[in-house]
Amino acid sequence: MKVYPKFLLSALAPEHFPPPSVPEIAFLGRSNVGKSSMINALLGSNQAKVSQTPGRTRAINFFAIADSPTRQQPRWIFADLPGYGYAKISKSISAEWPSFIDPYLTNRQTLALCICLVDSNIPVQPSDAQLIEFLASVGRRFLVVGTKAVRLSGNARFKAEKTLREGLGVDRLLLCSAETKRGLSEVWAEISAAADVVAAPGAGS
Repeated sequence: MKVYPKFLLSALAPEHFPPPSVPEIAFLGRSNVGKSSMINALLGSNQAKVSQTPGRTRAINFFAIADSPTRQQPRWIFADLPGYGYAKISKSISAEWPSFIDPYLTNRQTLALCICLVDSNIPVQPSDAQLIEFLASVGRRFLVVGTKAVRLSGNARFKAEKTLREGLGVDRLLLCSAETKRGLSEVWAEISAAADVVAAPGAGS
């Protein structure tokens, strides 16, 4: 899918969030899970900064995404959230998460979908399971995406998917590769479907 992204702002508090308008897609994952690489692969650009240092992103970075170069209003907004799991888990999700994360995930009316990124090459992490439990408890629609699946094929791919599904307690997930672009069209389909629900008349009101 050809899209036209534009960086909007970095938010360090709820009052910094952009005014609610179009459906928003939040990207969440452990530090160094490949979140920025996945966002860039979806956008076909280098809007999200890729860092080798876990925990580098401290703000929520918002990007306006248009589906036409002449479209004035974006069709979606992507929200790149700080990584978690780099420090000891606390009562919420992680002590590394700033206090404005919970208000965004819990109260944001235009938040259509949370894309939860997990590393498909390592065992299920407790913080990933805790995130999914949290999103379910606040009634958020979410999609689990296994990253770094470039080398997984055949039986190894099936085993990795089964291990993640069972470990996270989800019925389905997508295995994707930012490098080969495998699975990105399926992610876009999920984004469009979730956004259509929020954009429907009366949604989010």
